Amino acid sequence: MSKRKAPAPYHHFTKAEWSALRADEPMTLTREDVARLRTLSDPISLEEAEEVYLPLTRLLSFYVEAIQGLHNVSARFLETPDHKVPFIIGVAGSVAVGKSTTARILQALLQRWPSSPKVDLVTTDGFLYPNAMLTERGIMERKGFPESYDRGRFVSFLADIKSGKANVKAPVYSHLVYDVVPGEEAVVDRPDILIVEGLNILQPGELPRNGKPIVFASDYLDFSVYIDADTDDLEGWYLERFFRLRETAFKDPNSYFRRIAEMSEEEAASFGRMIWRTINLPNLLENVLPTRGRADLVLKKGKDHLIEDVQLRRV
Repeated sequence: MSKRKAPAPYHHFTKAEWSALRADEPMTLTREDVARLRTLSDPISLEEAEEVYLPLTRLLSFYVEAIQGLHNVSARFLETPDHKVPFIIGVAGSVAVGKSTTARILQALLQRWPSSPKVDLVTTDGFLYPNAMLTERGIMERKGFPESYDRGRFVSFLADIKSGKANVKAPVYSHLVYDVVPGEEAVVDRPDILIVEGLNILQPGELPRNGKPIVFASDYLDFSVYIDADTDDLEGWYLERFFRLRETAFKDPNSYFRRIAEMSEEEAASFGRMIWRTINLPNLLENVLPTRGRADLVLKKGKDHLIEDVQLRRV
């Protein structure tokens, strides 16, 4: 008797197949917009945005409509006031994979919908514990790992957003000083759509053995995107970005990494590889990559940083 084949959890699309799903959706970004939105090491083009992210925003429009309908049904059943519930999109993936570019391109495209929705963007960097606390706990070398984040505060932030609370505050992170900025906060005021970008947003965490209800950040996501790439490519992109920053931001006298700008090229390369192989790669393999299968959409990049394959969850 033959074994039954397990159902595949994802639909697979080539870029050409995925691009065709844009239908008649008009492209609302210009080359100048895309150039402004991309990050240092992510060479995304207008054509890439049109082929990959335009179909995605069309799909998201259907999701937003469906979720709004579901909330309306719940409100009628519970006989509660029907209020706007923000739609939350998560963007996850490794360091240097291009999460920030993806999040910004999505925000720009979604803002240009005919309904002109209010679309906010928040990164999880602000929810890192301050460096002083990481040092005190002896986990400064594990910055970016799940335990380095104030996960309780992040979950509370998402809960407040989802409940429709006004003027929800999020801490602000400075990549220049490599730390949370004391007393500085970003205010998110009842957006129609919120995009959350970060390494660990899809992690479910450990469930209590007593069966007590518990919520995770991923419980508040209505749609999630995982940006995927081979580890060798990721290391190359990380080092490319590292050297570009060495020639720019690291030279700022206030930069936490000012000393790297003063290193020889050989010393800097050795330091960059050490950071990747002792911190970023282990975190990717232990914590980030295992969450890929929880994403609604997986975008796989090739060596040239361009999307080669698209996977959309069936259920």
